[in-house]
Amino acid sequence: MKVKAIFFDRDDTLIHDSHYMYKKNQLQFIDGVFEILQKLQEMEYLLFIVTNQSGVGRGYFTIEQMHEFHDYFLEKLLEKNIQIKEIAFCPHAPIEKCDCRKPMPKLINDLCQKYNIDKSQSIMVGDRESDIRAGEAAGVKTFLVENNNLNNLLSIV
Repeated sequence: MKVKAIFFDRDDTLIHDSHYMYKKNQLQFIDGVFEILQKLQEMEYLLFIVTNQSGVGRGYFTIEQMHEFHDYFLEKLLEKNIQIKEIAFCPHAPIEKCDCRKPMPKLINDLCQKYNIDKSQSIMVGDRESDIRAGEAAGVKTFLVENNNLNNLLSIV
């Protein structure tokens, strides 16, 4: 049986972006995120993060530092009983022309295949055109976050 999912961009969608974040003290959740994620879980959506992390490819931080930041991020969500099924990321700099950097749909498509996700019931949520284009290319609904406000997301699920 196929499941439904919501794919979230990370920076300026769930957490405030302070550019190339990898330090725990940079983690600051956007107001209302915990409540919205809890409601989506109650609605039986699987939750994923799909994020470009070009700071790795640019040499600003290591992949290990990125994983440490993500582990801390997931730990803080688990404290609120929120489970992110997986964080899919592109570590490449834009000049590398990889196939996993949004707006390419590879990360979303790979998750859909791995977890048997029904694209017709799933949504990509992000604050940039590249997030929306990735969702459209993957064949899922899209939701553009404006002004760090996820509240309207609940009206479309």
